[in-house]
Parts: sequence; structure tokens; C-alpha cells
Amino acid sequence: MSSLQDVNPTVRGIRAPTSLQSLAARITEEITQGVTKPFQQVIDVSLGDPHRAGMAPMSFVRQVLAVCLYPKLLTEKCLPLDARQRAQKLLGACSGGSVGSYSLTSCGLPCIQKSVAEFIVRRDGGVSSNPEDIIFSSGSQKPVMMVLHLLASGEGETQTGVLTPRPCPHTLPPLLDEAGVTLVPYQLMEDRGWAVDLDELHRALKIARGRCEPRAIYISNPGNPTGHVQDRKSIEEVIRFAATEGLVLLAEEVYQDSVYGQDKKFISYKRVLFEMGKEYSETVELVSFHSISSACMGEAGLRGGYMEVINMDPAVNKYLRSMQDSSSPPVLPQLALEIMVNPPTPGQPSYKMYSQEILHSQTTLSQNAQRACEFLNDLPGVNCQPGMGGVFLYPCLHLPRQVIEEAKMLGVEADVFYCQRLLEEEGVCLGAGCENGHEDPNYHISTVPVQNVTVWNGLIAWPVVLLVEAFSKTKLYPQHYLQKDPKPPNMQLHCIAYY
Repeated sequence: MSSLQDVNPTVRGIRAPTSLQSLAARITEEITQGVTKPFQQVIDVSLGDPHRAGMAPMSFVRQVLAVCLYPKLLTEKCLPLDARQRAQKLLGACSGGSVGSYSLTSCGLPCIQKSVAEFIVRRDGGVSSNPEDIIFSSGSQKPVMMVLHLLASGEGETQTGVLTPRPCPHTLPPLLDEAGVTLVPYQLMEDRGWAVDLDELHRALKIARGRCEPRAIYISNPGNPTGHVQDRKSIEEVIRFAATEGLVLLAEEVYQDSVYGQDKKFISYKRVLFEMGKEYSETVELVSFHSISSACMGEAGLRGGYMEVINMDPAVNKYLRSMQDSSSPPVLPQLALEIMVNPPTPGQPSYKMYSQEILHSQTTLSQNAQRACEFLNDLPGVNCQPGMGGVFLYPCLHLPRQVIEEAKMLGVEADVFYCQRLLEEEGVCLGAGCENGHEDPNYHISTVPVQNVTVWNGLIAWPVVLLVEAFSKTKLYPQHYLQKDPKPPNMQLHCIAYY
């Protein structure tokens, strides 16, 4: 390839991520090499990676996977009997009895498709699920990309558009760019805990028509990065909206296992759809996504996910499946998915420990979410909506005028500039809200909760004190800015914070 002009224009149009992670890695390397910094380590609370944040893996999950990877452990008595029996069953589903073999079909291992379908039936109160509607993939982003490629067509006014929440998962805008799909933003209501607003959906759709051809709506529930959890009424409104406007519903439900808001519970889009009657259950096209990156499993690095495809025209569904034919999904993540949807049950040797670990993870997440929100709301010029679920908080930060002007002079977004300075001066890495699609005058950052657990080998205790340290440093930082400008304009910066 001789020049930049030879690069695919669509690829050139993919928005670049901020340089915050690269900067954090460079600073960490400098500390390792002995360069003196005003801090001893970088505290990175910007990524939705539970294990990196300090959460220990589920023992049963790792025991089963260890046996699957090294079958000689099947005779190892120090491992629980049910873990070894599960591993033996899973190995029996693999070609040649090995996780190193290809998946039996391009959509996944049939017995694990069946396990996922049975999980969905239990979760949704008896609503049926067909194993053939389940398609496995490497993580939840690849199936989203597959659907986007399936929908993408046209140019200009006929180009496919997808209604996308603001804020949205930071990985979504680049996926839309790569697929050649127009991002049609609809604003979530911050003053209502980041709720989906029906009038806003109609406004966004009206503005989009004539500029592109909206064909789908993307929903994240529980919200990434807002932590909002939709109730049944809100979900019904979105479903009716999609039905009336002929939109495909794309429901990302990865954090369904981590709802902790008072009087809140997770209800899947599929369950609500099927309980609304045949007018909707037999007509509305729904694709839902889930993965082992969920808060309790936290196996983000294994890259395992699935989508369930409902009411798609068989002729169209055929093309969706053909997109996967050239590369079958990896086997090991499918095995982890099977464990997630089919955990130990009462009476089995691993049930007590598994239940204790899940409860500990959920309790810690809930407590840290509350604690982080309190810390953030104590900061000068910061306000944060309480999290209801998921692993993110999405606080709003009011910045002085000169800070915003300085960022403009440097050619960077104000939220990125703030996060860069905080990282360089205090060693705390937050996520800039512009990565989540924010382009209005309100700036945000994002953060996740640190888990109060001890990592495997006992050498590294990663307690909630790390959370306290991160936000204590952050607490002093806005004051440093505000002292320069005691009367800042009514500007806001949104940031992502992990709790």
C-alpha cells in the first residue's frame, strides 16, 4: 500500500479513540524504568474489565476450564467432583474431545446452544427459546458488527441509520463507522437517571429522516455507561415505537446479572415483547446480546458472547449466518458461556462456594457503586446520578471557562484534556465522555467500581482503599482548577468512573 489514499475510505472514517490508554501505558512504563512521578502507580478506573479492577474469577468457572484445557486433571481428587464431571461433559461435546478443535457448526456447539436456550426460558418465566436462534461469537461486539453489516446499505439520504443512545458504549460509534452506518443520536435523560424518553426517540427519528434511512434502534440495558435500568413500562414504549416505525431492536443486555438499584430488577426485552401479545411477539424483529464479560463472570478476556435472533425473515437470517461460516466461534469461550448460564445447583459440591462468590461480587459492586457516587457528588462542580446496575458511573463535571478554552487551543475535547491532566498529575485514569458519543456542551467522564477482593495468589490485595485513593486524588483536582476561576460558566464535563 503506497499511500494513505489507498486506504479504504470507510476505514479512514472510523473515529479514533482517545490517547488516554496509551498515555497511561507510557506513564506506567516510565515508572517501571525509574522515572520519578508524584505518584507510585497509575490507578486505571476507565475500563469495563472486572478482573483488571480487582475482581477474582469464579472458582468453579476456572476449575472446569482448567480441566477442559488439561484433561489429565479429570482424575485430580483435589478438584470438586461436579467441576470434573462438568468438564467431562463439555469435552464430550467438542470434536475429538478437545477444546483445540473447531466448533461443530458455524453458530456454535449445539449442546451449548441448548443450554443457553434453557437459561433464557428460566430467566424469562417460561417464554420459549429455540436453540437454533442462538449464535455464538467472540465477545458481544462481533455479533453487533455482523448485524450492522447485514443492515448497512445505501449512501447519503438512503444510507442505513441506527438510533443510538447518548451516552452509548464507547465501542459502538467505531463499529457504526466501520459498518458504514449513520449514527442517529437520541439523548438519554440525565435528570431522570439517564432514562429513555419516548418523545426524544420521535424527535431523533424525525430529524434523521431525509438525512439517512433509520432501520434499527440500539438499546443498552442495564445502561453502559449510565447504569440505568429500564422498567417494564419503558421497555414496552420502546417496543411499540420500534413496531410502529419498522425498526429492528438491538438490545445489549450484558450487565443483566448486576442490578442493585433499590426496587430495580432486570427484565429482558424478549420477555416483555412476548408478554405484549402476538401483535408484537410475532412481528417485531429483536436481536439481543449477552456475554461472559458480565459483572459477575467478568471473563472479558476470553471474548465469549452470543446473540438471540427473533422474528427475522428466514431468507435474511440465512445471510446473517453465512457471515459466520468462514470462521467458527472459538470453543473455550463457549464452554465458559455454558458455565455462566448453567451454574452449580443446590446439592452439588460447588454450589455453596459459587453462591458465596456471586453474592460477594454483587454486594461489593452495590456498595462500591454507592460509595463512589457519594465521593463524586462531594467533589466541587461534580454531580453524579446513582447507578442502578452495570459496572459504570457517568458523572458530570462543570469546568471553568479557561480550561475549556485551553483545550480548544490544543485541539482536544475538554473532557479528554481534563482526563489527560488528571492522569499526568495525579496518576488516575478516567474515561472521557466524548468516547461515549457526547458532543453537546455537557462534558462527562466514566468510571467503574473497584472490587474489594483478594486476587488469586494472595500476594496482591486489591481492596476498596484503591477506590478511596483514586477519588481522593480526584477530589483535590477540580479545586485546583476552580481556584483559578471562582465563577465557572455553566459548562459540564462527563466522565466515566469505575466503582
